[in-house]
Amino acid sequence: MLRFRHPRDYRRFVREWTARHPPGRPEGPAIRLLPLIRGVSFMLPAGRPAGLPWAGCALEPDSRIAVHGTVRSAPAVEQGIPWGVKQIRAPMAWRLTTGYRIKVGVIDTGVDFSHPDLRHSISRGINLLARSMLPHDDNGHGTHIAGTIAAANQLHGMVGVAPRAVIHPVKAFDHNGSAYVSDIILGIEWCIRNRMDIINMSFGMKTRSRALLAAVQNAWRAGIIIVASSGNDAKRKAIDYPARFPQTLSVGATTRMRRIAPFSNRGSLVDIYAPGDKIISAWLRGKYNEMSGTSMSTSHVTGAIALLLAYRPGLSPAEIKEILRNSMNPLRGAKAPKRTGEIDVMRMLAAADRLG
Repeated sequence: MLRFRHPRDYRRFVREWTARHPPGRPEGPAIRLLPLIRGVSFMLPAGRPAGLPWAGCALEPDSRIAVHGTVRSAPAVEQGIPWGVKQIRAPMAWRLTTGYRIKVGVIDTGVDFSHPDLRHSISRGINLLARSMLPHDDNGHGTHIAGTIAAANQLHGMVGVAPRAVIHPVKAFDHNGSAYVSDIILGIEWCIRNRMDIINMSFGMKTRSRALLAAVQNAWRAGIIIVASSGNDAKRKAIDYPARFPQTLSVGATTRMRRIAPFSNRGSLVDIYAPGDKIISAWLRGKYNEMSGTSMSTSHVTGAIALLLAYRPGLSPAEIKEILRNSMNPLRGAKAPKRTGEIDVMRMLAAADRLG
């Protein structure tokens, strides 16, 4: 990816590129414009060193990035409210807030539009891999995430944390759960342009990307809270990107016992924890599946923030972080961190009331 430091240079590049390669002419090198970061993504010509900046530009690899999901199986349907939704006390808050009309951009593998538990919770979204098609899920991960956030089928299926929030699926990941950083940046840009309230990022990578950071900073400045999973490597002092960026809310995973899950990354870089072990949620072809991972924890936190924003509209990302910091449940275990804890929806709403 090539980023221009000055807007005028990016505008000039786009003008000249468009003049040389007008729409409808397929010949010429493939290139993706990334207006949000004043950048482009393309195949580097042979012989050009990948690490050196061009004059007035910054160059970095368009790295691969993967969804965060670990164990998967196919259990029987869990009717009603899953254990994680109960553990964070979301049902107790539904008399006050259900996340009504809060817009959640889920940058993931898409969603199963035909799932009976999601039918009333999904907007059209966008498919960044095939722009003319709906963002149909061909992996399952995105549908699982969407179910925990906003499933709404009390009678015959499951209920998510914020059953009246609206999922806007942003398909950036292929059937293998893999994407490029440029796909994520385009997804963030779509979320900003379409005025999402929250962006769920249940994925990560080990390397730092300045281009991805620039996109995340733009979302933060636009007033959008980004919730990102910390990773599943059982590391004690490191977490994945983009969760590691200070402009995101980083999430680790807990078990039913309110202990940090063995697979979860942890440490001072994790902002908050949420249920992520053996989580049952929606799956492809109207089915259900159990998954474990910090991805699952992230969707619980995203749903909780949807409840918060419907209860107290207009909160900034910084205010949301502060409210969560002041309302967490202590974790169990002798080695549990003292400065963070598990999300608790009722305590969160009480902290919002104290904010004034």
